[in-house]
Amino acid sequence: MLSNLIVQFINGIALGSTYALIALGYTMVYGIILLINFAHGDIFMAGAFVGLLLVTVFHVHIIIAFLGAMLFCMIMGIIIEKIAYKPLRRSTRLAALISAIGVSIFLSNLANLLFGAKPTSFPPTEQILFKIQTYELVAGAQITNLQILTIVTSALLMIGLQYFIKKSRTGKAMRATSQDYDTAALMGINVNRIISYTFAIGSSLAAAGGVLVGIYFGVVKYNMGFMVGLKAFTAAVLGGIGSIPGAMFGGLALGIGEMLAVAVGLSSYRDAIAFGILILVLLFKPTGLFGTQIQKKV
Repeated sequence: MLSNLIVQFINGIALGSTYALIALGYTMVYGIILLINFAHGDIFMAGAFVGLLLVTVFHVHIIIAFLGAMLFCMIMGIIIEKIAYKPLRRSTRLAALISAIGVSIFLSNLANLLFGAKPTSFPPTEQILFKIQTYELVAGAQITNLQILTIVTSALLMIGLQYFIKKSRTGKAMRATSQDYDTAALMGINVNRIISYTFAIGSSLAAAGGVLVGIYFGVVKYNMGFMVGLKAFTAAVLGGIGSIPGAMFGGLALGIGEMLAVAVGLSSYRDAIAFGILILVLLFKPTGLFGTQIQKKV
């Protein structure tokens, strides 16, 4: 029993780290322009397919495919922002939300048209990366080098993002824009460029999560971004939408919670548990665990 709990806990960290990468995109965009980018899950899906194509069609190394998918989705995120969101920036929240849903539907159907409805297999890990090896932990539990790679890669990306936001000039401009959009513009910050940077970074992290999930589970599908996107949004809300540390914590907490549910025999209810957490957070702490109440002047 203890061994199973440890194994599922490790699985939860690996899964939760990918949720966290995607949740960062939600929370960054919301923190800047107060928009829930519901197309973000489909950018995650696009990243997975781009990584797959680069490996199988162009036969590049998996690291090059990983970086290529991030670059592709970075450009994709900027284009989506310019076309679907920028013209509606001064419109109602509902108009921007409908546009986001429309982009999501368009991307998922485009992927269905290009790749078909059937799941597409990723090449075996032994062919593109390394041979799977297991390492013994306490109480007979085991961890694989693939799990270690997923966790470490996600952690490095999240640490890099945190350092970028806190230390770089662009990161400081992002924080200023998130605090007061109009005042930041008056102080000389190019808010249009900052918003583009935000979409680019968030989309690249989603692509990284897509490739990691493709390698980890060995399969990608045109609608894979729907459920994962909803869970990443749940993670962002759990941690506090707009809070980068909150998105990281929320993703890990959600992944671990799902896998512990599997460990105790509730695997059929793992999705219900995830969205149950969302309902409870919205009911009892709408700002999330790390979020702050927005003050409005009247």
